[in-house]
Amino acid sequence: MPRKQMPSNSNRAGRVASKVQTLVAEILRDDYSDDKLLAGVSLVGAVAHGGLQFVRLFYYSRDKNIPAVQQRLDAITRMVRFELAARMNQKYVPEIRFEYDDTLERAARIDALLENL
Repeated sequence: MPRKQMPSNSNRAGRVASKVQTLVAEILRDDYSDDKLLAGVSLVGAVAHGGLQFVRLFYYSRDKNIPAVQQRLDAITRMVRFELAARMNQKYVPEIRFEYDDTLERAARIDALLENL
């Protein structure tokens, strides 16, 4: 069955979120690789909200002290957004927020529960 053709701007929010995720990952790699808390951070997803004015970036960290990682990410958000503005080729740069993604931990707990059945 042929795919239905969608208007070219139908998934603009997804494209912008993906672009922001890629660029922020590059910024973290390039500018914060020596930071012990941020060295283990991987961006695993992004969702644009509010007419592309806001992007939530979901991350996973190998560091088990998630509150400290979150605090450090919150502290550098403004600088990351400034660098993001320099790398993006668009008029408006969305606000960004980092949120921990606990999908792997939830999956491990479900696997453990299923093994115990």
